[in-house]
Amino acid sequence: MTAPDEWDLLEEVTEYQTGWYDGGYDLLEQPDGTKKRYYWADLPPAVVIVARIDGDLIASIDGNGDDSTDENRLLFVEQYRPAIRETHLELPAGIVEDGESYTRAAARELEEETGFKPSSTALLQEYAVATGVLRHDRAIVYAEGLEPGERELDSNEFLEVRTVPVTTALERARERPANDSTMTALLLAKENGLL
Repeated sequence: MTAPDEWDLLEEVTEYQTGWYDGGYDLLEQPDGTKKRYYWADLPPAVVIVARIDGDLIASIDGNGDDSTDENRLLFVEQYRPAIRETHLELPAGIVEDGESYTRAAARELEEETGFKPSSTALLQEYAVATGVLRHDRAIVYAEGLEPGERELDSNEFLEVRTVPVTTALERARERPANDSTMTALLLAKENGLL
């Protein structure tokens, strides 16, 4: 989508590039004739996975912290986030690689981070994130029919796999420290009747 006629893009400047994202600004002439810089960060698309794991597979996950395997659970990962200096319990997530669909990226990321691969995935929603400052699309994918696979963490991934009962997942995700991607994904999955 292009800008409305009353917004005139005068200049687009990339001020820095990192391995993760680019940052810069657009110089715009606003509808009232004034000029203003609008700063942005451009990130690749990402996917968040709501993955249901059956009770019989839960025993294979170390550090679950709960002996109960009689109910379905969701896979979570616990990891330290250096940017905010906090450890979060969150849904598996990752970057969509070039040429990948959101569902294919979800299956790959889920297996890499947790060691489980889904037999079924469904795209629940694609949306823009923090539109006031980010150029970043994210999707939520629901995954089920998990089977053991091969875990393959990236060099910057130091995370532990956890499970949370489906019935309490949203409540647990709202506990501090909480994050937007996990809460959004769980709320949408609940709205779609998946939780």
